[in-house]
Amino acid sequence: MQLGSDRAYDILRTQHQPLDAIFAPQSIAVIGASERENSVGRTVLWNLISHPFGGTVFPVNPKRHSVLGIKAYPNIAAVPEPVDLAIIATPALTVPSVIGECVDAGVKGAIVLSAGFKEIGIVGAQLEQQVLQEVRRGKIRLIGPNCLGIMNPHTGLNATFASSMALPGKVGFISQSGALCTAILDWSFHENVGFSAFISIGSMLDVGWGDLIDYLGDDPHTESIVIYMESIGNARSFLSAAREVALTKPIIVIKAGRTAAAAKAAASHTGALTGSDAVFDAAFRRTGVLRVKSIADLFDMAEVLAKQPRPKGPRLTIITNAGGPGVLAADALITDGGELAELSKETYQALNQLLPPQWSHNNPIDILGDADPTRYAKALEIIAKDPNSDGLLAILTPQAMTDPTQIAYQLKPLAQIGKPVLASWMGDADVEAGAEILNQALIPTFAFPDTAANVFYYMWRYTYNLRALYETPVLADNGDTCKRTIAETIIQQARQAGRTLLTEVESKQVLAAYGIPTVATQVATSAGEAVKLAEEIGYPVVLKVFSQTITHKTDVDGVHLNLHNADAVGEAYNAIASSITTKVGANSFAGVTVQPMIDLRNSYELILGSSIDAQFGPVLLFGTGGQLVEVFQDRALGLPPLNTTLARRMMEQTRIYKALQGVRGRKAVNLEALEQLLVRFSQLVVEQRLIKEIDINPLLVKAQEISQNSLVALDARIVLHDLNITEVQLPKLAIRPYPTQYVSSWTMQNGMDVTIRPIRPEDEPLMIKLHKTLSEESVYFRYFHLIKLSQRIAHERLTRLCFIDYDREMALVADYQNPETQENELLAIGRLSKLHGTNEAEFAILVSDRYQCQGLGTELLKRLLQVGCDEHLTLISAEILTENSAMQRVCEKLGFRIYPTAETSVVRAEIIT
Repeated sequence: MQLGSDRAYDILRTQHQPLDAIFAPQSIAVIGASERENSVGRTVLWNLISHPFGGTVFPVNPKRHSVLGIKAYPNIAAVPEPVDLAIIATPALTVPSVIGECVDAGVKGAIVLSAGFKEIGIVGAQLEQQVLQEVRRGKIRLIGPNCLGIMNPHTGLNATFASSMALPGKVGFISQSGALCTAILDWSFHENVGFSAFISIGSMLDVGWGDLIDYLGDDPHTESIVIYMESIGNARSFLSAAREVALTKPIIVIKAGRTAAAAKAAASHTGALTGSDAVFDAAFRRTGVLRVKSIADLFDMAEVLAKQPRPKGPRLTIITNAGGPGVLAADALITDGGELAELSKETYQALNQLLPPQWSHNNPIDILGDADPTRYAKALEIIAKDPNSDGLLAILTPQAMTDPTQIAYQLKPLAQIGKPVLASWMGDADVEAGAEILNQALIPTFAFPDTAANVFYYMWRYTYNLRALYETPVLADNGDTCKRTIAETIIQQARQAGRTLLTEVESKQVLAAYGIPTVATQVATSAGEAVKLAEEIGYPVVLKVFSQTITHKTDVDGVHLNLHNADAVGEAYNAIASSITTKVGANSFAGVTVQPMIDLRNSYELILGSSIDAQFGPVLLFGTGGQLVEVFQDRALGLPPLNTTLARRMMEQTRIYKALQGVRGRKAVNLEALEQLLVRFSQLVVEQRLIKEIDINPLLVKAQEISQNSLVALDARIVLHDLNITEVQLPKLAIRPYPTQYVSSWTMQNGMDVTIRPIRPEDEPLMIKLHKTLSEESVYFRYFHLIKLSQRIAHERLTRLCFIDYDREMALVADYQNPETQENELLAIGRLSKLHGTNEAEFAILVSDRYQCQGLGTELLKRLLQVGCDEHLTLISAEILTENSAMQRVCEKLGFRIYPTAETSVVRAEIIT
């Protein structure tokens, strides 16, 4: 028995989307329509009527009976037909009341072109809030204010005051700058670039990045999305939408403000190392979005990713008939971070037999200026087969012996070799025909070879960003090591004492509660006590100042290392006390901590930390640590929560990662253990929201087999949020963490105990096992048609089902651990998926044949309904095959109503929550 159906995972969603009222309206009211020359109201009305879009236009102007020969109406209420879209071009002060009238008239969408809102200061910001109040009073969706408008070139809709209509195409373009929109529009005509949508987003008072990415993600005309961004707005909405859509459609972003100075945080190394622009990079990587540096890159990548497959690695093979251009391409590639492919032995030998003795004998492969089409073709055929290469770049300079057109013909078959092929046909008229042949064959061409090399590197970056979304992580070992209540108690005690800075001892206790090893640390309040503790610990030891106010110990000479005897310990204690008293006052000295001196040989000092970003909330940092951490600036940023795959990606972003893998005879460190530690640290940051900043510096990692001392935090610092901060004011995570509130045990009717919990990315192997237990009937009831097992358990498909965004959907699994084998299996799964742009969701439930009729389906659906209530959904529904009577009975028992549909073989179940 299969319970429920959610076909959205198998076909493109086609249900009505609220933004259709804006992008595909049947009726439009232009409020502020005018005949005044060069006015916004006249221009937008003229654009609408001069580019037929298949709908009706109603001018609204209380002072005129007609505008541009079309009957006008005094207000929106007077328009005789329902209005899908209102375009507002009236003074800012009038906009709140105009939106209110639109809400009362049942208008579904609005575009506010008017300026004069938050960009002018406090008065404008207050106006925006008045507009927002009216928007929230109804169901209207609003783009703007202070925007150029939108175009839908495929329908002819030009709801802007731009001077021209965009060409139809496959690129969805969204810009936060109206002025840039007009410049891009002019450029697109010269470059013959077409658009599926052309959107000026304005101030994002209502409709934001996430809404538009969702809409274009569902739009069949859109193959890629390009964005000019100045600010993120609702970071969580953007990241959520981008992560989902980037799996199927490239999202390429150019973000202004790259050189903005990083915010400085006096109490944290991490704060000094994290700048907002670097956080944007981390956020884009996390969601599979590709960030580029120039507008040309923006559209180059949209074109290339639509034509060529993504490279599987960073290694490029360059073939050229001139040495200089090949070297330029190699320089550009390596400078960006790509690699030159190393020619395999077989490739080298084959090229030796084919090419003149003077060929370069290396990559770039210079086949010399007299290369004819045959030499080019055979050389390309050889290097295309090289397993060491992830992509090809063919460079041609027009020389007396070359035939650019014929060589382009020879290159055409390589467009389908399964790895990207790019070309740089350098020159003008002589190479024009050949370049056109290559472009028609879907081989992108570039005027300059360094540009082509940059494009290849961007392609690899895009692959790399997506890879983290596709890789199945290892289940993190968080179980019994995490003692959340211990950490909470320590933090609350410090706050009750009026402190926002934890001591080193308290900070290490918090880390230990999350299974992060720390060096043994004891407090001494006199020189004699310090000596006694040192002798108990064993020499050599380290003394550090113990203080409730000092953040950086080395800045006040508060650290003494490698103390080998009692005299040295006593002298160090007195020296620290004297230094603190002199530099910051005696009140800051509360004694010293005594710790064993850890052998630093064959080890690395790392930093692990977290601080708050104004837009993205808590941000994680990993990199090279020690006293010179700010000097080396070797760090990677990431957004919590992490899993083992994401932890490894953070590590890979740093230079120290190469050393951690083993270098110059040193063994590699235990990278798996380090991954697990990063995941536990991430969990700490997610759960202990009162922590504002946290540093582990240094985190000592020894290059040896795993042992108790191979990973150890030598020092730690935790800064809490202000004492008067409320729960509501605490920074929110940009990515919703694992919803532990939905984890609980349940007993089936046959007495088996299962854990019902949200699905995890690590569940992919268990999902494969579940699908292997399904009968054809269960598969048919679930998907409305039979799907081969190989398709159902395909890695990319299961990744999307397991690695979910809990803001968008909830999947609950019934997890059973066999008491004999201690192996886990999933007996059932229930999924609740929000519908884009609505406050509604669809559900689906799948139960293994062996465990049907045990109440599992009913229990999962009950819990999904509770999730729907928690998420404030208004409607939950599913389409069910008419013959699936068991599903219908379960739904009716839980309060659903069953309705017939236009398809006689399908009924619809609905419940209002």
